[in-house]
Amino acid sequence: MAEIVTTPTKLAYFDDMWALQSTATVLSLQEDGARLAVILDSTIFHPQGGGQPADTGLIVSTGEEVRFLVEDVRSKDGAVFHYGKFEEGQDRSKLETGKQVSLVVNEERRKLNSRLHSAGHLLDICMKNAGLSNLEPGKGYHFPDGPFVEYKGIIPQDQIQVKQKELENEANKLISIGGKVLASVLPYNEAAEWCGGSLPNYISKDSNPRILKFGEHIGCPCGGTHVSDISIIGNLKVTQIRTKKGLTKVSYSISP
Repeated sequence: MAEIVTTPTKLAYFDDMWALQSTATVLSLQEDGARLAVILDSTIFHPQGGGQPADTGLIVSTGEEVRFLVEDVRSKDGAVFHYGKFEEGQDRSKLETGKQVSLVVNEERRKLNSRLHSAGHLLDICMKNAGLSNLEPGKGYHFPDGPFVEYKGIIPQDQIQVKQKELENEANKLISIGGKVLASVLPYNEAAEWCGGSLPNYISKDSNPRILKFGEHIGCPCGGTHVSDISIIGNLKVTQIRTKKGLTKVSYSISP
């Protein structure tokens, strides 16, 4: 097998995060430890990261000679590794460098992941609307098994129950109203404008960050996939708020 590829993969979902089918060219087929990976020049598969799970699906060669089942997706040094296995009895040598392939993302999994990720960002907006703008968003976990958003700062214990209900009510109000969701790669200064005038310090001033915007609300940097309209998130429930060591953890769930 060839050495590990470091050529950056074009993240096609940056341009269209609702595309579930696309085409690409195989750069290589590689063994990465005990796992087999397909590297493409472009992908609509979202790799695990930013609190969002990886997409799953299929990579199918021209004429459907070979079908590769994508079970996990990760990004390393800009190259996206599609981990998985060939369907039984198929000739892996036919998935060679330069081969044109079709990509098919598991629709049910992608839509759930996008709804969960969008719900987490909606909570950031609700925190400000509920008078908690002093709490700074930190870690987000948007997996189906217990999603949450963590904030720097704490809510006083005697306010937690009240704020939990306020957040839930505010979220469902915004969901019922709806609003277009946009994501764009922008020059730094324009990106800062979308985000209320400034960007987090971890974003380089010579970069072109991708900014997510919910309706008319202030945007924020994000590399994930999301719903096309806030209303698609569905009913949101704030299941728990816990504070510990200067952090507030807001757990949530969404309707099936």
